[in-house]
Amino acid sequence: MENRKKEIVKMLLNQNLDAKDEEEMWDLLINNPITVDVDKENDAKMTFGDKVADKISEVAGSWTFIILFCIFLIAWIVLNLFFWKDSVDPYPFILLNLLLSCLAALQAPIIMMSQNRQSKKDTIRNKNDYRTDLKSELILEQLHDRLDMVIENQEKILAYLQKEEQENQGKDSKN
Repeated sequence: MENRKKEIVKMLLNQNLDAKDEEEMWDLLINNPITVDVDKENDAKMTFGDKVADKISEVAGSWTFIILFCIFLIAWIVLNLFFWKDSVDPYPFILLNLLLSCLAALQAPIIMMSQNRQSKKDTIRNKNDYRTDLKSELILEQLHDRLDMVIENQEKILAYLQKEEQENQGKDSKN
């Protein structure tokens, strides 16, 4: 049964392991908890910059931001065209284009930092899922082996009981 477990570990990991590594892997998979709380671990490692990047990404990726930004753009254009005599930014709105370019130049890398961090969290989650699936499969295989042993023992007991019953019937027919 132990060799079967090692074969399963090798098969599932798709690699050749030496005996020591197999035992460590088996112990890790079956006897120890293997999952990690990704959010808790990530939150503990977050720097101030990481937190700011996440907040900016959260705000910049919302409908509220898009609507407010559209209102800002429309207000900028209307104010400069109709209400300010000596407009701050006359048509073709070169200052507005500069502001938009600066915003995009700063916003894009900040959002990418947040996405990279999320990607790392997703990778850790995927590894946790794989480990959990592997552990579940090994435990199920172990349960299957034990169930086979129980069935085999039941068949032996049943055969023994039938043999005893036949012997008792043979004794009764002689009497």
